[in-house]
Formats: sequence, structure tokens, C-alpha cells
Amino acid sequence: MPRRREGRLVDLEVDILGAGIELQAEDGDFYGFALAKRIADRSGASSLTAHGTLYKALGRLAERGMVESEWEDPEIAATEGRPRRRLYRVTGVGAAACRAETELRTASAAVPKPRSAFA
Repeated sequence: MPRRREGRLVDLEVDILGAGIELQAEDGDFYGFALAKRIADRSGASSLTAHGTLYKALGRLAERGMVESEWEDPEIAATEGRPRRRLYRVTGVGAAACRAETELRTASAAVPKPRSAFA
């Protein structure tokens, strides 16, 4: 697993925030399965992000104030005949962190790597 640089986001956290921002713009709050599906769709992955991995990352983002969550109204779930979902929202802090991390990664990728005398 990649090591976290102080104050930086790991790849999955950037993916979660980016996909969450997209889902939020379309439907408002989003839930874990929709988030995992969007991440898989965005990355072209053939499988969804593992349950434990996704929810641990969401927990870390919540601790850092980048996402907020609440349980959906039980009546809505009962009407649809399914268990309640935990609904998430990307906060302004999360959106800003996602933008900053994406810009930093884009800038880093654009910087040419120095040539070695031994290449």
C-alpha cells in the first residue's frame, strides 16, 4: 500500500472524492455501492473497490472533514424494500483537497525528469 505523505491523499481517496463530486452534482447525496461503481466506471476497472477498503477510506475522509454522512430515512428504504443506506456528501474541504491534489499530480507529471549520465 502506498505510504501517505503528510497532508496528502492516497489514490483511492482522490478517486473517492472525484467520483463523489460527480455523483453529488447529479443526484445530491451518494451511497457506497454507487460510489464504488462510479470509481470502477471512471478507471475502466473490471471489478468494484473492495467493501472494507472503500469504507475505511470513507472513514478516514470523514475524520479529516472531507466527507459527511448520515443514514437515509428508514421509510424511503422500506418503500423500496431494501436496507437503509448511509448517504455521503463531499464537503467544501474535500472538494478543495481533491482539486489541489489533482493539480499537484498534474504539475508533477508535466515536469520532465532529469537525464542521468548513466542512461
